[in-house]
Amino acid sequence: MLDTLTAALREVLPADAVITDPVRLRTYECDGLTYHRATPGVAVLPDTAEQVAAVVRLCNEFAVPFVARGSGTGLSGGALPREDGVLVVTSRMRRVLEVDLPNRRAVVEPGVTNLAITEAVRDQGYYYAPDPSSQQICSIGGNVAENSGGAHCLKYGFTVNHVEACEIVTPDGDLVTLDRMDPGYDLLGAFIGSEGTLGIATKITVRLSRAPESVTTVLAAFENIEQGGRAVSAIIGAGIVPAAIEMMDALAIEAAEAAVACDYPRGAGAVLIVELDGPSAEVELQFARLKEICAGAFELRVAAGQEERAAIWKGRKSAFAAVGRISPAYIVQDGVVPRTALPRVLAEIDRLSAEHRIRVANVFHAGDGNLHPLVLFDDAEPGAGERAETVSGAILDLCIEHGGSITGEHGVGVDKARYMPRMFTDDDLDTMQLVRCAFDPRGLSNPGKVFPTPRLCGEVPGVRKGAHPLVESGKAEQF
Repeated sequence: MLDTLTAALREVLPADAVITDPVRLRTYECDGLTYHRATPGVAVLPDTAEQVAAVVRLCNEFAVPFVARGSGTGLSGGALPREDGVLVVTSRMRRVLEVDLPNRRAVVEPGVTNLAITEAVRDQGYYYAPDPSSQQICSIGGNVAENSGGAHCLKYGFTVNHVEACEIVTPDGDLVTLDRMDPGYDLLGAFIGSEGTLGIATKITVRLSRAPESVTTVLAAFENIEQGGRAVSAIIGAGIVPAAIEMMDALAIEAAEAAVACDYPRGAGAVLIVELDGPSAEVELQFARLKEICAGAFELRVAAGQEERAAIWKGRKSAFAAVGRISPAYIVQDGVVPRTALPRVLAEIDRLSAEHRIRVANVFHAGDGNLHPLVLFDDAEPGAGERAETVSGAILDLCIEHGGSITGEHGVGVDKARYMPRMFTDDDLDTMQLVRCAFDPRGLSNPGKVFPTPRLCGEVPGVRKGAHPLVESGKAEQF
């Protein structure tokens, strides 16, 4: 069936846009989370939305699953391909189609990188606010799929807060537009963060923000992470809402130094990066209060300009990739806890690390309690991978126990799907599946992601026996 489909794909796409060579297909076997790998049956690189729609229609005709992929920087296995399916790679669709500064909007294709949007409008005094650490290479289509955040989401929100409209290819191959201004249910909001399970974005209208009048970036070095955590609580408690508050522990600092020589203060058990922006008078007042709060830091650096500001951010922005310098393999997690629970959760992570003999480097958006523990292990050591998985799962359990979530911005993908029942009831999961089935009754769009056991669409056999209660009551239809 896949061979027949491949022949049909060659009829609707340019000759170089259909990849079947096994060596070239290995390029797409994983996203940024390399722990999960699968080689796609075939990969296609469309140039236009119409070509994407044609590919999806063919997948429906042959009942073959498909997965969308942008730049491949995701960290939850959300773009993990199917060996029996088609991988739709949108990296060639990278045009900025329109910039409308009077209405503070830009229209871009999904392969446009996050930073490229800002670069297109920076000279006019505007920028695109969401800024994942991988913003130089991550694509806006992937940001939409995962509802990506970034360091500045504390003040400015996630991708969903900055997308006005999306042209999408539905799972049955139709081209439709979802607009923020449409009356009725917020279908655009449902689509953003759906991890490719509700279709593929082919054109995105984003909101542009005016560059702030003043920006002050501060790096505070503390002897230990507990001191840094107390400073974070005090900053928020003082009514200050910084653009960003980021923290790294000693192990994460070690990795960053090895990778990019960021020159953070020696001997720091933790560094706190705080960025204030807004009107100059407001920033000045907030900075004066910030210095009082961070009086316990043994070193305080204030960026004198854009170059020094970039130098402060250099280590933090490179943290995920940097751990490759100190560990052969790692798993990055993405749990969230209330800020007040940070000290207790970090202490428990230290305990788990010691108990299982697995190092954990902590990097996190401290302002909103979004943890990014990097669980380090040697995949050549027997049993190390299993211990790392145990620690990763236990960290997510900690987040749930303390009133948090299993993901803040990286998504569920395949990596966290099995943890969904720990956070949601069967009824919760079934309700989510009803939404998915409304978009994708055949279960072909990025199957196997987000949900541990699909229960209504017939995507794969699930745990449930007999008819679903919603079907029996006439409130749902089982396809």
